[in-house]
Parts: sequence; structure tokens; C-alpha cells
Amino acid sequence: MTGPTDYTPDEVWTWNAPSGGTFASINRPVAGATHDADLPVGAHPLQLYSMGTPNGAKVTILLEELLALGETQAEYDAWLIRISEGEQFSSGFVAANPNSKIPALFDHSTETPTRVFESGAILLYLAEKFGHFVPSDPAERTETLNWLFWQMGSAPYLGGGFGHFYAYAPEKFQYPIDRFTMEVKRQLDVLDRCLAEREYVAGNSYTIADIAIFAWYGALVLGDLYNAAAFLSVKDYAHVTRWAAAIAARPAVRRGRMVNLTWGPLEGQLHERHAASDFDTNTEDKRQAQNGDAE
Repeated sequence: MTGPTDYTPDEVWTWNAPSGGTFASINRPVAGATHDADLPVGAHPLQLYSMGTPNGAKVTILLEELLALGETQAEYDAWLIRISEGEQFSSGFVAANPNSKIPALFDHSTETPTRVFESGAILLYLAEKFGHFVPSDPAERTETLNWLFWQMGSAPYLGGGFGHFYAYAPEKFQYPIDRFTMEVKRQLDVLDRCLAEREYVAGNSYTIADIAIFAWYGALVLGDLYNAAAFLSVKDYAHVTRWAAAIAARPAVRRGRMVNLTWGPLEGQLHERHAASDFDTNTEDKRQAQNGDAE
């Protein structure tokens, strides 16, 4: 094992300076707003404030799936919250989510605008509001929620644990990488055993559980998260990769994964989405080309 061994925790921890690594400049041990700024509000009842991370993609995928089914009231404005710049600590965003994490949603179709935060809560809220992607049968609904909550409880080991130490920490240490790699591979095995027996995670129907799990574990096995597919030997999880490829091929999923995305190929980035036509006219490659022509 490699890494320092001479660290002894203080009797009482004190925060002295950022710890280094990606996102260190915005990490802090207190909550609340750091600056005043109102959130913008667009034309649609559903106002989403997010970024194209796995948790953000869950919601935009579901919204695009609902629109694909003809649910016109699922039209939405998706505003980009640049978390690396601390925009999640504005007074407006803290009012939407006191935990200062994306995504956050306001539904203005209710008498008083309804705020919804935590990605799993948003998925369940929208699925119940529109009556899709969550079964009405009690047993099937329970199984869907089993797997939705499995994802909500498991992903911190993948993101804050494995992803942090493998991809974002300022130095590589074997112990935490080994510890969280073991857990992520155990989770992939749980998922693979489930999908060996059924088409989708909760049964034979595509549900919000699939959307939630795909955004993290599907992206992981497809090589779109942490560039860790080879390290994790994802080829060993044949049922997960089959399921992930099938979901990734859905047109609504392809669109949802583009929204609020600010990295990767420019043609796959739609920084803000305010109408379905934005996918044809306002992706980052087209936007930059238009701006270049205007200069």
C-alpha cells in the first residue's frame, strides 16, 4: 500500500483552507448563500436549474421521455447552473434547494410554485404528475422505488467515493481507490445479477429506476464517466452493458443527456434548453458558429 501514514486527526477538526483537487474552491463546511442573485424564469410551467452531471441528466432524460409521449405540459426551461463557479450558492438557488446541489425544479402550474429538490424526488414528482414511468400496481411500484432508492443510496460511493479519489483528488492514494473500487464493482455485480433475470431493473417496464441508475452506472459502463471503464473491467458485467446500450439508444435519452452539458463534443452540448427546436438550432457548435459569423 502506498500513501502517507503519519497523519493523526486533530481532537477537533478545523477548516483552514481548500483541500485541493477539482471543486476544492467551492467546498466549504457550512450551508447557505454566498451572494444574492435571483433565478431566471422562462415561459414554461416547469423551470429546471441544473447542470449535465449524472444527477442533472436524470431529470432532463425524464422530461424528454415525457415530451416524446405527447405530454405537452412537460415542456420546460432548463437553466444552466455552473457549479464550478459557485452559482449553486446564490440566494435564489438556495431558496430552491437549501442543500445547494443540482438539480432543482420549480413547478409554476400549481397555485403556489412547488419546489422540488433531490433528483430522486424530482423523478418521482414528475412521474406521478404525468402518470408515466412509475407503475400503478402496488408490487411493481414498490419494486421500482426499491431500485430508485438503491441508486440514491449507492451513487455517493460511486461519485463522492470512487470518482473523487480516482479522478478528482489532487493525489492518488491506493487505499481509498481500492476501497471504493471494491464497492463500485460490488454494486455493478448487484445490478448485473438483477438484469440477468429481467429486461429492466424493476421488471419488464422502463421506469424512473432505469433512468436514475442509467445516468450513473449506464454512463460508467459506456465509458462516459471518469474514463474508468477499463479500470473497472466493465466488460465483466454483460447484462449491465446490454441494458445501458439499449437505454442510451433511446432518442429521448440522447436528447436529455445533451441538456445543460458543458463538456465533450460541441455538437452534444446544449447549455440551456427553452424549446424543442433548441436541439436543432442552439447546440454549442451551432451557437459558436453563429457568433463567429456575427463577428
